[in-house]
Amino acid sequence: MKGARRLQGVVVSVVKTGEFREDEEGGRWRKCIFTIELRGFAGRARGGELPAELREARVRVVRWCCLDWHFRMGVRATLTPEETEAVLRGKLDLTRGDES
Repeated sequence: MKGARRLQGVVVSVVKTGEFREDEEGGRWRKCIFTIELRGFAGRARGGELPAELREARVRVVRWCCLDWHFRMGVRATLTPEETEAVLRGKLDLTRGDES
C-alpha cells in the first residue's frame, strides 16, 4: 500500500493499559491507547484537504510501547493507511478489535 495517504496529528494523551507482550529479544511492550488530534495529511504529496468535520478531531488508536520515549505527548503521530481510511469513513475510536 505504498503511496497511500495517511493522516497525521499530535499526541494529546497516552493511557497505559495493563496488557503486555514480550518480543524475541526480551523487550516488554505495553499496550497503550493514544489520543491523536488530527492536523492534516502526512508527507510532501498531500492527500487533499482534510474534511472540515475532521479538523482537530480526536482519534483513539492502539500503539505498543516499550521505551520511555514511546509515551511522549505533544509529538507528531502518523496513522497507518488502514487507520486513515477508517477515520475518513467516520470512525474515531479505533481501539476496539485491534490486535496489532
